[in-house]
Order: sequence, then C-alpha cells, then structure tokens
Amino acid sequence: MTAVAALDEARALLREFPVVDGHNDLPWALRKHAGYDLDALDIAGDQHEHLHTDLPRLREGGVGAQYWSVYVPSEQPEPVAATLEQIDCVRRLLARYPAQLAPALTAADMEAARRDGRIASLMGAEGGHSIANSLGTLRGLYALGVRYMTLTHNSNVDWADSATDEPNVGGLSAFGREVVREMNRLGMLVDLSHVAATTMRDALDAASAPVIFSHSSARAVCDHPRNIPDDVLERLPANGGVAMVTFVPKFVLQAAVEWTAAADENMRAHGLHHLDTSPEAMKIHRAFEERTPRPVATVSTVADHLDHMREAAGIDHLGIGGDYDGTAFTPDGLDDVSGYPNLLAELLDRGWSKADLAKLTWQNAVRVLGAAEDVARDLQATRSPSLATVESLDGTAG
Repeated sequence: MTAVAALDEARALLREFPVVDGHNDLPWALRKHAGYDLDALDIAGDQHEHLHTDLPRLREGGVGAQYWSVYVPSEQPEPVAATLEQIDCVRRLLARYPAQLAPALTAADMEAARRDGRIASLMGAEGGHSIANSLGTLRGLYALGVRYMTLTHNSNVDWADSATDEPNVGGLSAFGREVVREMNRLGMLVDLSHVAATTMRDALDAASAPVIFSHSSARAVCDHPRNIPDDVLERLPANGGVAMVTFVPKFVLQAAVEWTAAADENMRAHGLHHLDTSPEAMKIHRAFEERTPRPVATVSTVADHLDHMREAAGIDHLGIGGDYDGTAFTPDGLDDVSGYPNLLAELLDRGWSKADLAKLTWQNAVRVLGAAEDVARDLQATRSPSLATVESLDGTAG
C-alpha cells in the first residue's frame, strides 16, 4: 500500500470510527494564554500560535470524542476552586460551539454524538489533589460531569504515590483504596496515568471496574516512570481496562528522556517551572535546543509503543491519549490534533486491520466507560456513599 493510499484509508476509517482521545489540556492552555477569554483564543478559527487544538484541526484529525482535562497543578492554591474554574471553561466551550461539541456523560452520549456528527466532550480531572482528601468533593466533581480522575499528577497525594515523586505510602493507602471503590460506585473511571507502578498494582487489586491510562505509553519501549510496566499491561485483560498511548516525546523516545532531564534543569536554572509553555519559557527552550539539538520522536516511535502494548495487553485494551496542549513538544507527523490519520496510516502499513483500528480509535474507549457504568449500577444497589476520611483510615494527613 502506498503512503497516500494508507492515509486515504485511515481517513475513511476515521469517518466511521473517529478517535476518542483520552487527554487534552486545552482548558488549562486557555487559562494560561488568555485568562479563559474565549474571544481572545477562538478555537473556531485558524491555528493559534500557542495551541495544538482548535475545531478545524479536530475535524481534520478525525476526532469524535475528547476527554478535556480539567487539570490544575498540584501546587495550585485552592485546587478545588481552580478545578471548578476548569470545569466552567469546558462548559463555556460547549455552550459557545453547540453545533460542533456535544456534552457527554455516558457511553450512550458518545454514540449519540457520533451519529450527530459532533465531537463528544467529556471531562477528566488530572490529579487526586483536586478533591483535597474529600470523597464528598469527589462526588461533587462527578455530579458536575467529571468522568475520570487521575489518582495523582506529578506529586504524591496523601493517599497515593506518583510516578515522579519519592515513595510515600507505598502505592495506595487505605483511604486511597476507598477512593478507588467510591469511584467505582459512582461510575467514574480510575485513571492510572502519572501514578507509581505500585499505585497501579494496588488500584488494580482494589478496583471492581475497568481502569484506564488516559495518556501513558510502554515502559519496556521507553524506560520512563510515567510509562506502564509490562506486568501491569498484562493485567488489563482481566480488569477490562484500556491503556491510551501518549505522544509526548520524553515519554516515548528513550533519547528524549536524557535530553529532557537536561532541558528541565536549564529551565529551573532560569527560575521557570519545567512544564511552563509560556512565550518566555519557549524562548528558553528554543535557545537550549539550538545549543543541544532535541531528539525527535516520529509517528513510527508512537507506533512502536502500540505494537508492544498490543502484544502485552491485547488489541481490546488499547486507546489514544495524545496530551495535546499539555506538552511543549510533539512528534513529527503528530504536531497537533490534526495528525491522528498519520498514526493510523503507519499502523495500516504495519499490518493492523481496520477492525483493529476501530477498536483502538473508538470502540475500546466507549466500551470501558459503558462497563464502568454497569458496575456502578450494581454497586449503587448495595452500597451507600462512603463517609470515610483520610484521617479515619490513614491517621492525620500531612
């Protein structure tokens, strides 16, 4: 198959089975670059210098459902209030672009949006700090439409260890396991991206519903703690969960791991946070890159992860979570949200079937949310909302 033919076939498949992307940080980018002023950064228009995401490029990329991350940094003062602002941003986007974006809370809503030709819009909270050790707050986020929560971000929470922090509780604490059980009772997906491998294993032990990794790749292919070890991937068939490959170069290309460590240190030397993508920060990045050329990930790099994840977990347990607008750099060919057809074309060239790709793009992600809903209906018939606190189960937090 020629490259042009593969790309045409990929686009045709996406018209029937569009991408469900597990993680996009547009709401935080809108806060950072425009103070949530949707007139200043109107995503209905042309490409914006500071964004990977807008409606024309989502259409070009064949995106049919998007989990918008309602992320706030773990060091953010008043993280619950900031998370509510993120939710408000998503709701304002839905109100502003009703012909393009469809609010979605369930798997059935996702399918209805697909039939209508709109992009199903769901929300995921990135980091357990967003609930401030409160199961009542967790239930409040669910009531506002949040359908997954990443248990940690880059730092530990009192009840769960992060992949990129020093071990604290050794995975999940007793309260952390209660958080997982309450999420299962609600029908909120437990997201294990960003968490330590010990936390992944503890969550799988505690979960009675499928889990997801909203934006993580394979640790056997790129040895970064943000990625998923093979023993965890191998548990997904029994759990029913889905691992959604991410595109972030420093998580998919081994050479980029070392380069990124040096680049992050350079940012800190300039008094900037290593995740900062402001114009000032990007100038610092670009100057560093001129001195030290950046290793470049490609579509093939990401496909290597998917090939391995398929071998470890099986085709029924894979998805896509690009992390657009949450990363400074992207792979060649996956520069922004318009690039998904390039990935599918690469996989077609590697022998993936149309049935395989339909599962990767749409079917697995819709199935996993529906399965979580089924589990929740059963649990709600037998279990009341948990009144546990981190103090009652773990002792005084701090």
